[in-house]
Amino acid sequence: MSLLFSPLQLGALELANRIVIAPMCQYSAEDGCATDWHTIHLGHLALSGAGLLIIEATAVEARGRISWADLGLWNDANEAALAQVLESVRRYSAMPIGIQLAHAGRKASTARPWDGGGVIAPDDPKGWQTLSASALPFSDGDPPPQAATVEDIDDVVQAFVDAALRAERVGLDVIEIHAAHGYLLHQFLSPLSNRRDDDYGGSLENRMRLTLRVFDAVRAAVPASLPVGIRISATDWVEGGWDLDQSLVLAQALDRRGCAYIHVSSAGLSPRQKIAVAPGFQVPFAEAIKRAVHMPVIAVGLITEPQQAERILAEGRADAVALARGILYDPRWPWHAAAALGASAVAPPQYLRAEPHAHKGLLRAG
Repeated sequence: MSLLFSPLQLGALELANRIVIAPMCQYSAEDGCATDWHTIHLGHLALSGAGLLIIEATAVEARGRISWADLGLWNDANEAALAQVLESVRRYSAMPIGIQLAHAGRKASTARPWDGGGVIAPDDPKGWQTLSASALPFSDGDPPPQAATVEDIDDVVQAFVDAALRAERVGLDVIEIHAAHGYLLHQFLSPLSNRRDDDYGGSLENRMRLTLRVFDAVRAAVPASLPVGIRISATDWVEGGWDLDQSLVLAQALDRRGCAYIHVSSAGLSPRQKIAVAPGFQVPFAEAIKRAVHMPVIAVGLITEPQQAERILAEGRADAVALARGILYDPRWPWHAAAALGASAVAPPQYLRAEPHAHKGLLRAG
């Protein structure tokens, strides 16, 4: 039997298989509100047969958006728009849907990628003043962020809690806290971006404090039946930055707190990063963390072939695999993986006749 198509428990939630659709920013919201694009985008991914779909990085406050077009969940209008999208999607799919709650920190106030992705100055109508652990810009020449005060930190923690409560109200199945890719929580974790001399800077214990506060606050605010996981960058790929050894300490601290899973990515903190890109290049980080924790570990990063994904699980290197760009390119990847591995995949009844003659029993209604 294929491990990729075996069930996986994330807290109280059982996934039908171990294929996770990773969060992918769409830059298509209006004042943080989901639009018809999100109905189309999430709708077709929810028909893919994967085990879990995680909605893109969703800002917990307006200044936490990467761009002015980012999805948000900080007010009633955001909540109502997302609820409407989910109602449409769930009419035709029973796939569990999670959300990644995020704050971009100093990487906020940018243009959409297809508009160049550059930083937008605070005095521009589409820009705003960013916030970070310290007043250090991402790139030389960028407008510097404001160093967060203790009051700002308290506000950020509360914003995560408020967004998590909104996520619960709209019926989402998983909450993922975004502490990766150079965004605010990662900015506090890394010594490259955190030069504070208070309780949130200096030692590893201090630099982890905000991430652990956010996790604890969100975990306490929502029911125990709602899994709360986290995504981290296991390394900055920069000497002297955040690295695997520190990630192991963070992962073990989260494990003790009842984290439902850890989603292991890397990079995004510094333009000086030097990444050794290759198929599955981040899997060794997931493997090392899996050896150190009890919670499920999700591997991600250039995992594109069914046999590759199956091997990662069979070798005990991770408990699940996540796809992002690969599933945008091939939104029926789980169907094709099931055919390659002799398994079966869920499909809407409207699509069952798409089953190839050579793979009878491949698709089942769900």
